Amino acid sequence: MVAKAGGNDFRYIVGVMRPRFLLLAVACVFLGLAAAVWAGYPINPWHTLLCFVGGVLAHSGVNAFNEYEDIKSGLDFRTKRTPFSGGSGTLVPAPHKLPIALWTGIVAAAVCVAIGVYFYSVHGWPILAVGALGLFVIVAYTPWLNRVPLLCLVAPGLGFGTLMVNGTYFALTGAFSWTALLVSCVPFFLVNNLLLLNQFPDAEADRTVGRKHLPIAIGRKGSARIFALFVAATYLTILLGVALGLTPPWTLISLVSLVFALPAARGALAHPDNLAKLGPTLGQNVLANLAGPVLVGIGLLIG
Repeated sequence: MVAKAGGNDFRYIVGVMRPRFLLLAVACVFLGLAAAVWAGYPINPWHTLLCFVGGVLAHSGVNAFNEYEDIKSGLDFRTKRTPFSGGSGTLVPAPHKLPIALWTGIVAAAVCVAIGVYFYSVHGWPILAVGALGLFVIVAYTPWLNRVPLLCLVAPGLGFGTLMVNGTYFALTGAFSWTALLVSCVPFFLVNNLLLLNQFPDAEADRTVGRKHLPIAIGRKGSARIFALFVAATYLTILLGVALGLTPPWTLISLVSLVFALPAARGALAHPDNLAKLGPTLGQNVLANLAGPVLVGIGLLIG
């Protein structure tokens, strides 16, 4: 009976981490790694592994805290889940397992802190500043940042783009660079858009628990325009990097991801209030989020 209970608990632990979404963290850490390789730094395999573990656990932690808050507030019992939004639903049939989500988030965050302390011993205090801001985003996103439209809009991109990419670069090199900062803008805009569009189906339910993200504050039509603006900013950033000589011309292969990003923008603008028609758009948006950073990283490795 004990073994069976442990197995069940493991299922809940994995469920609240939302493993099928964790490829996003892998893509963002890969981008930071690729920027370090292109800059000519020798890469320590152990440090690289720690960066990937830290990135995946940071993403797992924010997912687990989100599941905890959404069950605690009752939101998960009102949300219509899609394959890309509305949480995992892992704890909906078993709300008594709620502490598992909280402890999963705490343990994931604690391991991230330990990794940050290790890199502090190697490279010094700047990694602690990056890590502290990242930890704040992990813990504060669902209970507080979701209630301030502008912060809710930019927090996902700040976490996955600015902090994860530049943090990886610093952990591997002991330095910051303009190249890493520029390429981090690609996931900054894309991941902001990922969460923004995923909020479209959840707006009515989110409003009932006090959230005030952009689709609630300005409506879906206005939010769709912001979405399209961020898509344009993503690819202008890629072009700007090559024009300024901060990235090699090979990074232009990432423009291939426009095959996902452009239909996503068109779908958001055409059907902001037709949630039934937004399904394919949500999927295209996810693919753009994965393809964009990975292709920029491949371009850096080739270049």
